[in-house]
Amino acid sequence: MGILIPLVSVSAFWAIIGFGGPWIVPKGPNRGIIQLMIVMTAVCCWMFWIMVFLHQLNPLIGPQINVKTIRWISEKWGDSKNLVNA
Repeated sequence: MGILIPLVSVSAFWAIIGFGGPWIVPKGPNRGIIQLMIVMTAVCCWMFWIMVFLHQLNPLIGPQINVKTIRWISEKWGDSKNLVNA
């Protein structure tokens, strides 16, 4: 349920912008270009948002550091007893 609310609300927002935005463009020689820009902006912003949102659901596992490497880093950086034994 926690995933559904932001997914539906943000998708609805960009759908309103993408479908409703072109209707408010005044008549003129560049009306088609402006309508296309509004639709493409809505599509690109939604695509960027959905990719970031979905990648946060299943993040990649961070790098695994060897214990020997941690000890070496803690000795070189100082305060090794507090870092290794913590």
